[in-house]
Amino acid sequence: MMESRSTPEEIRANLREIRDRLADSARSAGRDPQEVRLMAVTKTVPPELVNVAWEEGVRLFGENRAQELLEKADRYAFGPEHIHFIGTLQTNKVRQILGRVSCVQSVNSLHLAQELQKRAAGLGITLDVLLEVNIGGESSKTGADRDGLERLLENAAGFSALRVKGLMCIPPFLQNSLETERYFDRMHKIFVDIKGKKIDNISMETLSMGMTGDYQLAVRHGANLVRIGTGIFGKRS
Repeated sequence: MMESRSTPEEIRANLREIRDRLADSARSAGRDPQEVRLMAVTKTVPPELVNVAWEEGVRLFGENRAQELLEKADRYAFGPEHIHFIGTLQTNKVRQILGRVSCVQSVNSLHLAQELQKRAAGLGITLDVLLEVNIGGESSKTGADRDGLERLLENAAGFSALRVKGLMCIPPFLQNSLETERYFDRMHKIFVDIKGKKIDNISMETLSMGMTGDYQLAVRHGANLVRIGTGIFGKRS
């Protein structure tokens, strides 16, 4: 069900504020604000409001659900090259989203990576992916642990139809910002470590972490892509 949560004017104002905060966070970490990409997360947001973000210069959009993507994509003012799939992806939905997104950020298992490889190869396309890390070791969340990540990397390096472009995580929800920062810092160290190994077909270009409540902390700890939904479009009913 689509929900109208904010007016176009509110979305524009929200984007101005978020961009200012992103720039401040990057500069406070000695980074160029241009290094950090802003993704608008569009879960339950009507296409006409998503298109307001496009009009305001947002060029990356995150979809959580395959069915919702299929229902909305044709009404967007932009094409698949600007859309990433960021939600938990069941293997039986892979066929539906290929060709509709430019990247799957939530590759959380070898089983899913193999299905993406098979389907993409069958279509003759190459798909960018990020490997999802369960950085907090939470049973309620998907994603690879450190050992599982190593196995994913080893196998994905040999997949002809996938290009591993980086890592994604959702840290535990914590009131203590220092604890949150520790998870972001740990994630950044894993990212840098893998980057330093220079594995064939593995390019650590993107570290996707940070959402509405913690994106400023994430940027201070190396994120170069933040995924913001509520902060842009307002809270879901």
